[in-house]
Amino acid sequence: MKKVKADPKGVLTGAHYLDGDFAIAEGGLAAGCRFFAGYPITPSTETAERFAERIPYVGGVFIQMEDEIASILALIGASWAGVKSMTVTSGPGFSLMMENIGLACMMEVPLVIANVQRGGPSTGLPTLTGQGDMMQVKWGSHGDYEIIALSPDSPQECFDLTIKAFNLSEMYRVPAFIMTDECVGHMHEKVVIPPAEEIEVVNRKMYEGPKDKYLPYKPDKDHVPFMVKAGDGYRFHTTGLTHDERGYPVINAECQDWCVRHLVDKIRKNAHKIIEYKEDGMDGAEIVVVSYGITSRVAVKAIQDARKAGIKVGSLRLITVWPFPEERIKELAKKIKAFVVPEINLGQIRREVERCAFGQAPAIGVPHCGGWVHNPDDILRAIKEAAK
Repeated sequence: MKKVKADPKGVLTGAHYLDGDFAIAEGGLAAGCRFFAGYPITPSTETAERFAERIPYVGGVFIQMEDEIASILALIGASWAGVKSMTVTSGPGFSLMMENIGLACMMEVPLVIANVQRGGPSTGLPTLTGQGDMMQVKWGSHGDYEIIALSPDSPQECFDLTIKAFNLSEMYRVPAFIMTDECVGHMHEKVVIPPAEEIEVVNRKMYEGPKDKYLPYKPDKDHVPFMVKAGDGYRFHTTGLTHDERGYPVINAECQDWCVRHLVDKIRKNAHKIIEYKEDGMDGAEIVVVSYGITSRVAVKAIQDARKAGIKVGSLRLITVWPFPEERIKELAKKIKAFVVPEINLGQIRREVERCAFGQAPAIGVPHCGGWVHNPDDILRAIKEAAK
């Protein structure tokens, strides 16, 4: 591959021909990521390789850890030291990270994890696509908590949404996830990277008061606490145990209620600011296709063919999968005949659509076990059946 031009800060600019995995790395660098710890796993390894090559140009650090468990722990430490950090993985590695994703949620650590999904469970299909981790990212660790997860459908969105994931993670002190898939990860397309000064980058809120007054878990008016850098002289404690505003363990039901509700409320009460989706052809639609990731691109052909057949079909493409756009689904369910939900799993997000529709409109799944994308004709058949 030919050498690419970088600006003085080491961030690429202009138009480039990149795969989705490379675009994730470039998005991370553009967002200010300066620490990457990871362990190679197909089909995400290209992102790690790109970071290893590129991060020295921006003064950052890449380290290959001994496994995925160590990788996310390194991210937690780097983030508390004040550095934006990320890793990348796929299904089996994602499973190994789950305990410490819960730790990051409880410690309210901003970090980004990209999951380039493949067919599962277990070792499954290392080199072939899947979308089977969509519920795991929401519920994979134990207890109640909230996360943010985005789903790109192109290399350009891999770049753009990685920046957004960092911005949201920093804004809400929460792990944010890029839930892509093997097809998008290995797809090569044009990616336009703006000059650094045109890219919106959000940094975490830093506490600037007296050092002896800092409370690492005292919510601000937006429900998000301020941060400091470990080692800057602030006295504070952070732990995975149930804790008070000081971060000190308090083992009782009252503190548990306060602590966990805070983890949930800071996302749920800001969900209207976080959720993003794209709609097409919704005026007068009787059927709405809900899709995400690579399946959104496959669904386009089925939607076009359905419209040629005279069926009024709209498209709702999920960009933010978590938090889920519950209110929009509820609103649409009152107006349409049915939802059609194609996905490369056996119905994970379909069930979420069904829950939010609350019996107002059926959610018809078009399941696929993985290994390859849907045949658009299968989606078309589901649309025609829903339109009867």
